[in-house]
Parts: sequence; C-alpha cells; structure tokens
Amino acid sequence: MGPVSEPSSSAATRLRILDAAECLFMQHGFEATGLRLVTAKAKANLAAVNYHFGGKDELFRAMLARRLDPLNEQRIALLEKHQRAHGSASCEIVLSAMLIPALTIARNPRHGGKDFLRLLGRAYVDPSPVLRHFLSERYAPMVARFKDAFGRALPQLGKQELTWRLHFMLGALAYTLAGTDAWKLIAALNPGKAGNDALLLRRLEPFLIAGLKAPLPDLGDERPSAPTPAGKVKSFNVNAARKAA
Repeated sequence: MGPVSEPSSSAATRLRILDAAECLFMQHGFEATGLRLVTAKAKANLAAVNYHFGGKDELFRAMLARRLDPLNEQRIALLEKHQRAHGSASCEIVLSAMLIPALTIARNPRHGGKDFLRLLGRAYVDPSPVLRHFLSERYAPMVARFKDAFGRALPQLGKQELTWRLHFMLGALAYTLAGTDAWKLIAALNPGKAGNDALLLRRLEPFLIAGLKAPLPDLGDERPSAPTPAGKVKSFNVNAARKAA
C-alpha cells in the first residue's frame, strides 16, 4: 500500500474534528465545548479547524448538518410517500414519518449509530442562539411541511392551538432523547434492553398522539382560531382550588 495522499489525509482530519465536536457537544452542549477541547480530542490543531470550517460556529453547523440533513430528507420523502398513497395522512402516520427515519439512521453506525438520537435531542434543546438560528433557518421548509400535514390531520385545531401542541410535542421528544433518564428507566424496568431505542419511541408515540388529539381546553377570553364546541375540557381554576383548600 502506498503513502496516504494529501486529500485523504485532509479528509480524515476533517472527519476527526467533526466526530470530536459531536461527542463533546452531546456531553457539554455548544457553549461549554471550546475549540481547544475539540482539537485535543481530535488530535488536530486550531489551524486545521480554521482551514476546514473557519471557526467554532461553522464547525458546529457542519457537525449538525451532516446528521440532520439526511434525516430531514428521509422524513419528507416518507411523508410524501404516505400522501401519494393515501391522498392524506393521519396524525399517527405523520408522526411515524418523523420518528421512523430517526430510528433507521440511529441503527446505522456510519450515520451516528446509537448516539444519533441523543445528538438529535441535544440539538433541539440546546439554548445557543447560534444553533437555534441555524436550525430554524435551515429546516424551516421541513417544519412547514410537517406542520401543514399535522394541520390537515387535525382540522379541529386552529393554527394557534396546533402551533402550541407541536411545540409541546417536540419538547417532550427532545427532552426524552437528549437525556439519559429514559434509558436508565428502560434498563431498570426491562433488564437487557437499555439500548432499545425502538422500545422507547413505542412508549412515547401514543403519549404524543394523545396530546395532539386532546380535547380543546377552555381558554376563557383567549379563544382558539377554530374552536370545536364538542369535547371541550374545563381549565383548572386556580382561585376555586385555593378557596376549596
């Protein structure tokens, strides 16, 4: 075997830097992961980071894009497949189009393997303005497609109510994936299945569906844009509760 060519060596260095940034980001988040930590783990230098990425912000954008771009492409493709086959998609099918590609990629070591779901969750909950702007800008078309699909599946919800429910749904999903508590719970209740991501999402999916389909709350003066008279639930009356106590 001949000597490694310069392009291959350069590509290998770039890959090590991305892998190191990904690992440290999952452990510490964006703000606490400095470039010196990344270069030490990647066995590279700051000049290599600047050469390949231009700086920390660009490095982390590239780190997320290499994982999330394929995920969101698969999500849209699966959603479109369901819509072509059935004309419209139920709430359950739309949610499955979000979750199934994540599981598929998570089982492929070349695309992050078992740590992919944690990376996904961490990306959604990290408070960094840099990452939030990047995610909201880059994936706005995907988000709009799924919001439209959920809206068609849940016509009883107004736009405002749908936005809130999707916000709560993504929050529950991100918290579950980003932390380790859920994996520990699985290990405690189902010994030998600590890494069973499919089991985790099977438990989470009906919970999310129930939240999306829940009866509209009574919001008093804040009326939903498309109220449904039947099936409303009364909101919790704090003052009445205090008097009762």
